[in-house]
Amino acid sequence: MDKSIGKRRLIVIGGGAAGFFCAVNAARMDPLLEVIILEKSGKILSKVRISGGGRCNVTHACFSIAEMLKHYPRGSAFLKKPFHQFFTTDTINWFSGRGVPLITEADGRMFPESNSSASIIDCLLKEAKKYNVEIRMNASVEKIEVNDLSTKGSNTGTKKFVVYMGNKSTLAADAVLVASGGYPNAAQFAWLYSTGHAVETPVPSLFTFNFPGNPITKLMGVSVGNALVKIAGTRLQQEGPLLITHWGLSGPAALKLSAWAARELAAKKYNADIVVNWVPGEHEQSLLEKFKQWRFQLAPQKLINRNPLGLPARLWEFFMQQSGIPETTRWADLPAKEQNIFIRQLCQSSFAMKGKTTFKEEFVTAGGILLSSIDPSRMESKLLPGLFFAGEVMDVDGVTGGFNFQHAWTSGWVAANAITTIAHD
Repeated sequence: MDKSIGKRRLIVIGGGAAGFFCAVNAARMDPLLEVIILEKSGKILSKVRISGGGRCNVTHACFSIAEMLKHYPRGSAFLKKPFHQFFTTDTINWFSGRGVPLITEADGRMFPESNSSASIIDCLLKEAKKYNVEIRMNASVEKIEVNDLSTKGSNTGTKKFVVYMGNKSTLAADAVLVASGGYPNAAQFAWLYSTGHAVETPVPSLFTFNFPGNPITKLMGVSVGNALVKIAGTRLQQEGPLLITHWGLSGPAALKLSAWAARELAAKKYNADIVVNWVPGEHEQSLLEKFKQWRFQLAPQKLINRNPLGLPARLWEFFMQQSGIPETTRWADLPAKEQNIFIRQLCQSSFAMKGKTTFKEEFVTAGGILLSSIDPSRMESKLLPGLFFAGEVMDVDGVTGGFNFQHAWTSGWVAANAITTIAHD
């Protein structure tokens, strides 16, 4: 049984980015608030540690809320109010003010100057220690109940919530923040159903496309700086860098498309036709005109040696092979039939997607607690005052590039601010 009932207490369920950020900020904002983080595993801040190849993509150098919202396939309208309270500049200032300056890369991603996620983890742990945040590992939660405050002799005193632990112990709390991350299936949200909240069915987001047996996989490691990737039969498409892997396609264009198409691809059981335009801005007719010019301008030269589109040599050669064009073919001798096949390959390569692969270890879930039940200006439940949410447990997710972490920092801070306001009421 929980015997410590003197101080007001916040219990944070989940030791990830959102949970930690809420915990340390709430403890800082209200020194009289007792804060306990419950992490079900033996690791804290695990996504922070692996993000960006171990560098931690803290946020994105986007300073317009309207522009930032365009990077969230789900939850963009919900995030508008929170972003007005805590946004990109606030994240940058928060970390730099604690000795962790951020740097911006050419694509807008922002990392700690140290290029190590350890800087972010150390910073958060230092804040936790500074403000006496208690961290309990291997502490799973099975249920949250509202305490009957009218019951005389209640061991939880006047505290509103009772948190039931996996080890059969209980903890009382005045406020509870759920920041337990995304779950791969709806059944794992079951412990939250008792609070009255409904869940948007979770499906994976941010994954790569598998093309088992397709010859293009032999080009693993080849990348293009810009390509247009579409899902056939839909309007879903994304443009950006694209990487060929030994299982199919990855890179920002594929990952962003996987986020926007998360529900559609799940419904198709990850079987779909993926169409790639390797030269965005061009189409079959425009390339046909250019090929006519090149047949005269580059007449004596071999196609394999002269690639006027600037594509990677291995990719150019692959399309020649797929089009039935021998390596010895000169531009002047390019047959019309093979030329048209070649052009179609460049503009409309089609691949049969059969399955997906999680991008490295950076899985993201589309789905979670319904946003209609959460007040975005406080991250507080509309159904159960005193219960808060932050991070991926809600039905909010962003594309790759630091957007999911910005949501974690923002929702964590907004919840902390609201919780400490309650504590002072």
